[in-house]
Amino acid sequence: MKIKPEQLANNLSQPAAPVYLITGDETLLIEESCDLLRQHLSSIGFTERETLYAEAGFKWEYLLQCANELSLFAEQKIIELRLGGSKPNKQASEILRQYLERPAEDNVLLIIADKLDAGAKKSAWFKAIDQQGIIVEVWPVELQQLPGWISNRARQINLTLENDAVQLLCERIEGNLLAAKQELDKLNLLYAGQTVTADMVMDSVSDSSRYDIYGLTEAAIQQQVSRCSKIIEVLRQEGTEASVALWAISREIRSLIAIQQGLQSGTPFDTICQRERIWGKRKNWVRTAAQRVPADSLKQMLSRCSEADSQIKGALGDPWLTLTSITLQLAGVELSLRHS
Repeated sequence: MKIKPEQLANNLSQPAAPVYLITGDETLLIEESCDLLRQHLSSIGFTERETLYAEAGFKWEYLLQCANELSLFAEQKIIELRLGGSKPNKQASEILRQYLERPAEDNVLLIIADKLDAGAKKSAWFKAIDQQGIIVEVWPVELQQLPGWISNRARQINLTLENDAVQLLCERIEGNLLAAKQELDKLNLLYAGQTVTADMVMDSVSDSSRYDIYGLTEAAIQQQVSRCSKIIEVLRQEGTEASVALWAISREIRSLIAIQQGLQSGTPFDTICQRERIWGKRKNWVRTAAQRVPADSLKQMLSRCSEADSQIKGALGDPWLTLTSITLQLAGVELSLRHS
């Protein structure tokens, strides 16, 4: 039977199945489902666990041997079979099918696998699990679902987030659920019992983002010249791809251009910020920057971003030097852009 991760807790109120397959490509949700299952099985007497890794050279016959061994320490055992990205071959599929024909009464088989393709789902072993056990399919949280996922997670730990705080977290974690969980846990420690605002989120992530691409763009629009230089140096030394820095810088420039054009057309500033995904204290920073930097300069910087993009793709020149000059210009440093 196939179920969703959120249905697993209710399913565990029923007698334990002989086999569970937890599969997908979202690491956090897979591990949480596995932890929930292990804790439940432990509470009903499955106190021993043996982990098998189906790597190159793995002897699949050992699965049957492991299932038939009498335990010296416990009467009931979890056999945890980690497939990773590998797919059982014909022999392995047959052994799995044999195991599932007569599963050991005192064992529960937990199979953990990366996302399975359509071919694997048509296999005999997958169909056998579907008939006799539980399959938990973990699907990625889509970007449009992420705000709801973060809000639900926050409620689970009794943390209240303003809408702008939720949106800012979505922006920061870029779909990384493990990073989202870590940020929510940190916010709960820092602001327990309080309603978390976007500014609180920015303050809580400031240390970890001091030398990342977000720190770079924030330093530039706040005219923190020395900090810009330091962050670029750290990014380069740590092996950050120049294309990632280019994406952040060009995006910031385009946002400033959009703000200038929006204000000129009479669009309310808050509406522009909502459209450009700007929250909290960044609103004041970008408003000041949009007023400070001439439109022609922003267009010139955007043109130089195209130059950096060409350099990243192999054109003559160092893209990091070009990105440095663009960033410093955004921070208010007057640079000579003439080439020798």
